[in-house]
Amino acid sequence: MREYPTIEACIGNTPLVRLQRMQGQTSNTVLLKLEGNNPAGSVKDRPALSMIVRAEERGEIKPGDTLIEATSGNTGIALAMAAAIRGYRLLLIMPSHMSDERKQAMSAYGAVLIEVTQEEGMEGARDLAMAMQARGEGKVLDQFANADNPLAHMRTTGPEIWQQTGGTVTHFVSSMGTTGTIMGCSAYLKEKNPEIEIIGLQPEDGSSIPGIRRWPKAYLPSIFDAARVDRVMDISQAESEQNMRRLAAEEGIFCGVSSGGSVTAALRLSEELENAVIVAIICDRGDRYLSTGVFAAD
Repeated sequence: MREYPTIEACIGNTPLVRLQRMQGQTSNTVLLKLEGNNPAGSVKDRPALSMIVRAEERGEIKPGDTLIEATSGNTGIALAMAAAIRGYRLLLIMPSHMSDERKQAMSAYGAVLIEVTQEEGMEGARDLAMAMQARGEGKVLDQFANADNPLAHMRTTGPEIWQQTGGTVTHFVSSMGTTGTIMGCSAYLKEKNPEIEIIGLQPEDGSSIPGIRRWPKAYLPSIFDAARVDRVMDISQAESEQNMRRLAAEEGIFCGVSSGGSVTAALRLSEELENAVIVAIICDRGDRYLSTGVFAAD
């Protein structure tokens, strides 16, 4: 009997495409890794499955157990999908101001949502998750401290970029939230070529960009190693939203705000460089932001 894949086999191997218009006349090539093409719609599909599968392999969890995670959106949706695939009950804790599409997607996959206030934010969500685990209410996977988060990117995202560019990539651009993507890709790409520059993005003061954080020191993800990032660029919310809309209207790439930030950084780099191959991560799809009004005409 012929063997067919399950949905988890569809995670990864996402397209890498070239910007056509937004970069203008240049000797550089700007390439975008379309992580919205993953089954649950974001780059977080990779670490979500990785964290569950590796924990199973170590005997830390088994199907039927309850998992707990603090999330601002994409990881929660990805974990909800992975939990549905592998047979877990999932409790997700998130700030109340996240978009309705994100909340509904998590619920559709069967997750139970617990909201904290916007003022409590992700810090409050993380604190509550750990308190619930201490009370025996479930197992926290903890994307912020779990080595299986960057490991997913070291084993999949980084190698895909290297293969898809034929080893010609010179600069890698990624938003920094949990920092799993940039840590894992940096580890792999630097091993292949130490001259590749790794550029991380954080929101400038006063900007609020879903998926990108400027963490208070006490909450800085423990998986983060500053030595793996060659340069940190501050990105404004206004620029990120503007380039997100341009990507849809001028390139046919429908993505979220953090992806607009990634392209903002890639275009800045392109102005400084010659004959570079710049790869930027497009974290997710734009449809999960429609209710926020960011795609509305000015």
